[in-house]
Amino acid sequence: MSAPIRSAAKERVDHLVHKCNRGWHVLKKQGPNQIQFWFIALAIGIAAGIVTVLFRLGIDWLQRLVYGADDINTLHSFAASLLWYHLLIVPMIGGLVVGIIFDRFTSDGRVRSVADVIEGAALNEGRVEVRQGIASGFASLITLSTGGSTGREGPVVHLAAMISTAVSKVIRADGVTGRDLLGCAVAAAVSASFNAPIAGALFALEVVLRHFAVHAFAPIVIASVAGTVISRSVFGDVTEFMLPVANTLEFYVELPAYLILGAISGLVAVLLMQAVFWAEDFGNFFSEKFRIHNVLRPAIAGAGLGALAIYFPHIIGVGYETTSLALTGDLVLHEAIVFVALKIVAVAITMGGRMGGGIFSPALMVGALTGLAFGIIATSIFPTVSGEETLYALAGMGAVAAAVLGAPISTTLIVFELTGDWQTGLAVMVSVSLSTALASSLVDRSFFLTQLERRNVHLAAGPQAYLLATFKVASIMRERGSENGAPDEACWDLMSDGVYIDGNATLEQAMPMFEQANHRFVPVVTLGDQDSPPELWGALFQVDALKAMNKALSETAAEEHS
Repeated sequence: MSAPIRSAAKERVDHLVHKCNRGWHVLKKQGPNQIQFWFIALAIGIAAGIVTVLFRLGIDWLQRLVYGADDINTLHSFAASLLWYHLLIVPMIGGLVVGIIFDRFTSDGRVRSVADVIEGAALNEGRVEVRQGIASGFASLITLSTGGSTGREGPVVHLAAMISTAVSKVIRADGVTGRDLLGCAVAAAVSASFNAPIAGALFALEVVLRHFAVHAFAPIVIASVAGTVISRSVFGDVTEFMLPVANTLEFYVELPAYLILGAISGLVAVLLMQAVFWAEDFGNFFSEKFRIHNVLRPAIAGAGLGALAIYFPHIIGVGYETTSLALTGDLVLHEAIVFVALKIVAVAITMGGRMGGGIFSPALMVGALTGLAFGIIATSIFPTVSGEETLYALAGMGAVAAAVLGAPISTTLIVFELTGDWQTGLAVMVSVSLSTALASSLVDRSFFLTQLERRNVHLAAGPQAYLLATFKVASIMRERGSENGAPDEACWDLMSDGVYIDGNATLEQAMPMFEQANHRFVPVVTLGDQDSPPELWGALFQVDALKAMNKALSETAAEEHS
C-alpha cells in the first residue's frame, strides 16, 4: 500500500475514532438526562392514558345508572323510550350537583378546559390549576353522564395537564421543560380518547404548545403512543366510528364541491362558537339581573336540556350515535338539518349554563350532519359526477372540527386515522383548508383562543402580544435611590400629573403609558387605600422594558426552533 493511501486511511480512522470519542462523551454527559426525560414522558403518557380511560368508563357507568341503558352507544335510541319526566329531571339534578361542585371548589364557577391548558403553556411555564381542575373533571363527568351536550376530550386534556403540572413541580422544571411535559400529557389524553396517536401528538404541538419544535417531538410521540396503548388494552384497536367501506372521490370534477362544503362548514363552525359565547353572555346577564345563585345556573341549564331532550333525545350526552348515523348516511335531509340546529342550541345551553365538558365532540357531530346534508343535496343535483354522500359527511366533520379547534393538521389526521383512506384524506384536506381560513378570520383563530381573548388574555396575536403580561413591573424597575435610577423630584412631578404605575402591574399595562406620556421612565408605586397617597418604589425605564421583551422574544424563538 502506497504512503498516500496509508496516510488517507489513517486520517479516516483517526477521524472516526475522534467522532466516536466525542459521541461517547456527549452520551455520558447529556444522554442520561435526555433518556431520563423520555422515561418521564412515557410515565406521563401512561398516567394520562389511564385517567382518560377511567374518565370514559366513569361516563359509561354513570350513564347506565341514571338512564338505565344497556349500551351507551345507542343512548338516544334508548332515551326515546323513557318517560318524559325522567328525561327532564336527570339533567336538572346533574346540573344542580355541578353547580354545588363549582360553587364549593372554584371562585368563578367556571369549568377548566383546553383554553386553560393553552394559557398555562403560554403564561405559566406549562402549569395549570389543580384544585379547580379536579372540580372541573368531576363536574364534566356528571354533566356528560346526565345529558349534558358537550364532549369528553376537553376535560381529559385538563386532567392530563394536571399530571404534568404535578411532575413539573416535583422536578422543578423550567418553562421549556414544563411545556414539553404538558404537551406529553395532552398528546396522551387525545390519543387515548380517539385511538389516534399521530393526531394526538400533533394536537399537542399545534393547539397547546403552538409550535413544532424538534426537541419536543420525540417525548410527545412517546407519550402519545403510550396513551394509545393504554386505551387499546381496554377498548381494543377499534375506531370511534364505524364508517362505510366504499368511499369514492371523483377527483377533478368533485373537488370544487368540497371547497363549497369547506366554506359552509366554516360558517357553521363560527355559528357554533358564537352561539356558545352568546349563551355565556346571556347567562351572565340573566344571573346578574335576577340574582341567580351560582349553584342554580347549571340546574336551570339542565332543565332546558331536559325539556329539549323530551322531544329530541339525540342531544343527550356526547352524541356519538347520531354522529355515526350521519357518517353511515342513515339520516334523511331534514333530519340532518334539524339536528344541526338542535345540537348547536344544546351545546350553547350546556356551556352557557357552565355545566362543563368540551366542544370537540359536538363539533364532530355538527360537522358530520352538515356534511351529510350538503352531500345529499349535491349528489341529488349531480348524481352522475358525485361520489358517496357519506364522504361529504366525513369531510364536513373534519372541516367544522378543524375550524372550531383552529387545528387543521391534527384534525385532518384524526379523520385520516379513522379511515386509513388517502382519497378520503384529500377530500377532508380540501374542506378543512377553506373552513379553517374562513373561520379564523371571523373569530380569534379558534374557539379556545377566542375564549381567552374574552378574558383579556391575548394569545391569538402571538408572543409579541402575550409575553408582556408575563413580566411584573417590580421585577424590571430600578429601585428608588439606586445609582442609575430616576431622580425622586422627577418621579414626584410625574406622580402629581397622574403618571405612575403599580409595582404589581405587568408590562402589558406599562408599555402603553410610555407611548401616551412620551417619557423615558414611569414612577413605580405601591397603591394603598383611597386615603393613603402612593408610596414611591422606583421607576420603570422604557429601555429596560424593551430589553426584557426582546430577551423573552429571543428565548421564545429559540425554543420554537430548537
